[in-house]
Amino acid sequence: MDSAASEKSIIALDEWLQTPAGVYVRAWEQACLDELTADIFGFNAVQVGLPQINALAANRMPNKWQAAMRTSSLAQLQQVADGKQIAVALDFAELPFASQSLDLVVLPHVLEFAAEPHQVLREVERVLIPEGQVIICGFNPASLWGARQGVSRITRKHYLPVAGEFISMPRMKDWLKLLNLRVGGSHFGCYSPPCRTAKWLNRFAFMENAGQRWWPYLGAVYMVHAVKRVKGMTMVGPAWNRKSASSSQAVPATNRK
Repeated sequence: MDSAASEKSIIALDEWLQTPAGVYVRAWEQACLDELTADIFGFNAVQVGLPQINALAANRMPNKWQAAMRTSSLAQLQQVADGKQIAVALDFAELPFASQSLDLVVLPHVLEFAAEPHQVLREVERVLIPEGQVIICGFNPASLWGARQGVSRITRKHYLPVAGEFISMPRMKDWLKLLNLRVGGSHFGCYSPPCRTAKWLNRFAFMENAGQRWWPYLGAVYMVHAVKRVKGMTMVGPAWNRKSASSSQAVPATNRK
């Protein structure tokens, strides 16, 4: 997939997200991201792509930015960002941030529609500080939605955006492992069958709890949370001066590397 095709496919995803199924996915992802990012601390966080979701809404870092595609206009960014800080419109494979400068990067449905998903991940690893974190959202090919999409190659009646290359959870974990990004947790959601109307999606709302209990890995959407590990580096807590620990002058060392 070349860069132009990647941009067209992401535009197709933007349109799909306005459908009832897209609204359903966005609601689950927003709730999950709010829970995951609320207790991630640091100074700098970036959401790359999909500004229809405010992935950093619940995060409390002082500097939070939305990075969108280079083809997005300022008016479009301001309309969908809903007050978020806009960093830049960019090429996802070349992030304009210094190495080891970000505490958190969120990639909602970026890798499966990127021309070079491996390069995007390499850039994310580069800009993350040691112990920095990344959260990735993707469509699960091992689901009812994935099966429906597979059948649509024959019927030509696509349910999900046709240009996306959906990445399985095991494959995603392998990619992360190669970059020393250790997976800390994974989450699945959206267990309703691939219905096109809000009425039928709502009728199958009971399948959310059933899916979590009986077939947890078959949700239509997944989220992976990983941490950047640096070989030979051990993270420790605040250092205390033992000689002065008993006095009122004891001060913890809080220097950050």
